[in-house]
Amino acid sequence: MRATSCITILLLLLALARGGILPVKPSETRDVINLDGLWYFTTDANFVENIEEADDLGQGLNLMPVPSSYNDIATSLILRDHVGSVWYKKYFFVPGSWSSKRVWIRFGSVCYNASVIINGASVVNHSVGHLPFATEISRHLNYDIENNVLVEVNNILDRYTIPQGYVDQVGGGKLHQFVKFDFFNYAGIDRPVYLYTTNDAYIDDINIDIKLNGTTGLVTYSTEIVNPKGLKQQINILDKNGHLVAVGSGKSGTLEVENAKLWWPYLMRPDPGYLYTFEVILKQNDTLIDHYKQRFGIRSLYYDNDTFTINNENIYIRGFGRHEDSDIRGKGLDLPLIIRDHHLIKWIGANCYRTSHYPYAEEIMDLADELGIMIIDEVPSVVTANFSKTLLSNHKQAWSEMYQRDKNRPSVIMWSIANEPRVTIPASGDYFKQVVQHVKTFDTSRPITLANMYSYDIEYSGKYLDIIGVNRYEAWYVNPGQIDGIVPRIKSLITGWRNLHNKPVLFTEYGADVEEGLSTLPSFIWTEEYGNDLITEYFKAFDQLRSQPWFVGEMIWNFADFKTDTDIRRVGGNKKGLFTRNRQPKAAAFVVRKRYWALAHQLYNATLPKDLELYISDSYNHNNNNYKDEL
Repeated sequence: MRATSCITILLLLLALARGGILPVKPSETRDVINLDGLWYFTTDANFVENIEEADDLGQGLNLMPVPSSYNDIATSLILRDHVGSVWYKKYFFVPGSWSSKRVWIRFGSVCYNASVIINGASVVNHSVGHLPFATEISRHLNYDIENNVLVEVNNILDRYTIPQGYVDQVGGGKLHQFVKFDFFNYAGIDRPVYLYTTNDAYIDDINIDIKLNGTTGLVTYSTEIVNPKGLKQQINILDKNGHLVAVGSGKSGTLEVENAKLWWPYLMRPDPGYLYTFEVILKQNDTLIDHYKQRFGIRSLYYDNDTFTINNENIYIRGFGRHEDSDIRGKGLDLPLIIRDHHLIKWIGANCYRTSHYPYAEEIMDLADELGIMIIDEVPSVVTANFSKTLLSNHKQAWSEMYQRDKNRPSVIMWSIANEPRVTIPASGDYFKQVVQHVKTFDTSRPITLANMYSYDIEYSGKYLDIIGVNRYEAWYVNPGQIDGIVPRIKSLITGWRNLHNKPVLFTEYGADVEEGLSTLPSFIWTEEYGNDLITEYFKAFDQLRSQPWFVGEMIWNFADFKTDTDIRRVGGNKKGLFTRNRQPKAAAFVVRKRYWALAHQLYNATLPKDLELYISDSYNHNNNNYKDEL
């Protein structure tokens, strides 16, 4: 174990650029109170002062669970389709022992605009959904007695917000929110709320950069300490079992982890998702001032015009787009659902998903780190249009906040800067050039993509990206019913992208809506059979493309059915999921499972599950080794 004097200037600049947003973790120096639970709630501004008496939902019930979206909790359209502000209020107790500490409040996410008031004093405003924010509230608290927090949440989206929308008064009366994106505009306090303490001096941020030198992991770090005068930092790296493998000191440096265990994606190695712990101990003489631990993985990424590798091995992505979406809770943090989802992700043999179309909860990202699931981390910019300087500034801010939260995660292998933006508009070229330049200022280790629905010959963004992301619904939105045209059209589209830009290509979306249990022979649109027929034609195209290392993966849309706004195309929501909204498999899930496991077996020698094929008869060939030939 030894430290070198190497200092990464970029990490130091990043640490100085903005405050940290480290996850809330209790320690010897940090106390934590969780404010989740039932909060008073109203949609009526007239009841804000006496919210406990509000009855604007008409049931004599003015409580709202946190975390959760509010839209589906009640029984009326008034709340589900509400446009504008709502108010949450919570009473809480702060012990007297906290009076000598700095006290902070942290929200995992509020969608979308949040104004937070503590005991009548405004303390923070935040305008990006799906991302955390925090502020110190020490001077506004009463100790050893009751306090309250009031949060105004506004869900209005306009041409300058990320994502965009517009509001209109239909017939001069009720406000209606209109959006271009194809998922329900859930709102509310949808992730956990914490109070926590620090000392006057504390660890504000940690930056970690990884490189490999043979079997040695080079961990270059920098820390940001508030009020660091007279303090000393000890840095420890611990392995998965808590054993010390490297030590250092000071606010920056490089530590060497010999014989490093690498972070590998699921099914690429028998022990995926290996995590180390980066530990910072802050002391004044012998007095402990702060103590913080953050898990990280040792892995390398490399990309050029022809390849995309992890730990010097080619990546082939098997995955899907997803949504944070469930019955009743909407986009609210749902721990049982999260665990169920990751059981299904492993069952189906996927190794990656895109956080379509916004950053997902930290609890979800933690699981991805631990399980070896690769993440394409997407900023909440969807169907971006009406390009302007104000929108560009907000877009950069949203990405910066996402980066600040997720920069040290080994699971994050790629940044997605938008989904289906209107890149046929000439102004989009310079717009996304500037977004890419902004991202590269902070991070050059991960490639940049966006999910593009247009053809390569009519758009302006591709030349600025590292990896081309392609959304195409052949035989569904385009040429519906023409399954026999999928293979030639998809091959032509993808090779066109490649020939024009000479960059790796990733298929980010394809699929068809399927109504669970709807069945016909021969197949017909919306049936289980049609869904299977369609995706297997895509498989044929992908197999002809993936002989080239520049074709780096396939991602079906979507992992599970999800709610949308009211639309004649949507029967209870978007039904392109491999699983239903309550996470039961459709017929296509079993087909994709065979595909993904077969790919993992062929490419990485993964052991196939015994239940992949059902017994038919003693004359039917169940030899799993045939998968290599079939592909």
